[in-house]
Amino acid sequence: MGKDIVKKQESTKWGDAFLKTMSKDLQKAFPDLSGLSSQNLKHIRYWYKFYSQEGIGLQPVTLLENNTNDVSNKPTLQEIEKLIKSIPWGHNQRIMYKCKNIKEALFYVQKTMDNNWSRNVLEHQIDANLYERQGKAITNFQVKLPEPQSDLAEQTLKDPYNFDFLSLREKYDEKELEDALVNQITQFLLELGTGFSYIGRQVPILVGKTEFRMDLLFYHVRLHCYVVVELKTEKFKPEFAGKLNFYVTAVNKNLKAEQDNQTIGILICKDKDDVVAEYALEDMSQPIGIAQYEFTKVLGKEFRSSLPTIEEIEQGLSE
Repeated sequence: MGKDIVKKQESTKWGDAFLKTMSKDLQKAFPDLSGLSSQNLKHIRYWYKFYSQEGIGLQPVTLLENNTNDVSNKPTLQEIEKLIKSIPWGHNQRIMYKCKNIKEALFYVQKTMDNNWSRNVLEHQIDANLYERQGKAITNFQVKLPEPQSDLAEQTLKDPYNFDFLSLREKYDEKELEDALVNQITQFLLELGTGFSYIGRQVPILVGKTEFRMDLLFYHVRLHCYVVVELKTEKFKPEFAGKLNFYVTAVNKNLKAEQDNQTIGILICKDKDDVVAEYALEDMSQPIGIAQYEFTKVLGKEFRSSLPTIEEIEQGLSE
């Protein structure tokens, strides 16, 4: 239908008034069929033109082959067309209006199918720029993990992680950050990505006669492995990687079962020098990824003082 509308308007030079007439004719011919309003016909036209901008079924193949964000097998021409028609129309609208090009759009189409995202979750992931962030963390996964686990693990990480769902005071420490993330664990798991299962915080692990505590421990159901997450509210230092390497080794020896894959570590810090991070990972024995987080909702004193208290809000609602 989108193709027919575009060709008809190109050949006859008819404007959008043509769509109103077409809408009435279609609704009269198919009274039990919804989605035939003139506004929706405009969406259908845009959908066709969006995927036709580089030749639907031709250029997208090349785009996907060169897209490091996509971990799926290279689809055929027919599979690409089937792919974009396999998600709900509401999802398609959000993708085509929010994405800059076909490559980005197909990334979100595939993620929607893989993770069964709702419209709201899809929109959140696009607004949070998942396409640009996923698979961008600095890791040593390619040399420390076997294929295909290394590729999948690499795609699991983001850089930066977006912690804007939190609200913290201006000068917060690691405990406050950890507290806030655990209190918002549903949002944190959504930001970490599909597959993460939360086990606990400050998880104790005994090495020899000494007890150590890991900031956060997860299990990834797709990678089939434990994931140790360490939080740092300062710029990355090489010694941070050494400590996380120790924790990952301890989990492999003390918690990992025979059916589990090799444990990985994720260090999330406030800032990092990419070169320093790469150097630090060269001598690590365990698979580790290093990423930073971004955070724009820190409340300064001048803002906190102007916000109403809970009591003031309750009083206002009661009135």
